[in-house]
Amino acid sequence: MNRILILFAHPRFEQSRANRALLKAVEPLPAVTLRDLYELYPDFNIDVEREQERLAAHEILIWQYPLYLYGSPALLKQWLDLVLVYGWAHGPGGEALRGKIVFNAVTTGGARLSYGAGGFNRHPLDAFLLPFTQTAALCNMTALPPFTVQGTYRLTPEQLEREASRYRALLERLIQGDFDIEALRGLEMLNDALRGDGGGETP
Repeated sequence: MNRILILFAHPRFEQSRANRALLKAVEPLPAVTLRDLYELYPDFNIDVEREQERLAAHEILIWQYPLYLYGSPALLKQWLDLVLVYGWAHGPGGEALRGKIVFNAVTTGGARLSYGAGGFNRHPLDAFLLPFTQTAALCNMTALPPFTVQGTYRLTPEQLEREASRYRALLERLIQGDFDIEALRGLEMLNDALRGDGGGETP
């Protein structure tokens, strides 16, 4: 069984529909540990040793956040800078995260079609996530495509509930080890592992 650590960063969580639905769906899972960074560290004074201990105790890491102006909220960047230090997460002797699985769970106001060369945002979503995927590579982690909920302003409660159910189903499969890692890596988004578009139902 795999244990999952969700590092959640949302400076305006009280106004979030999408992330609230996602967390409500997965927080009860016994193998999931949720770390709400803005709740834990409102002063940005991160307990590095405690965060490293949490990382070491889990096999899968999820960076969950809303995409704000094409980047993550500031506290998550602070966490990356302070916790994933040279000599522990990377560099000589930095083997603590080797082999762990990691991916982004991202919500965006823009719809999926707005990301791409011909879309409003001019670049695919993974272009904006490159600092995370490169960080994963630096730390010898296995990076998966993102799980996304996009066009959040237009989603009905029923659509949000459906996406939250997919998120829970994905995490349940990851916990049980019921997945083909190379098939998942070949998807554009992890959502496609759980619906008929893209990667099919059972990669």
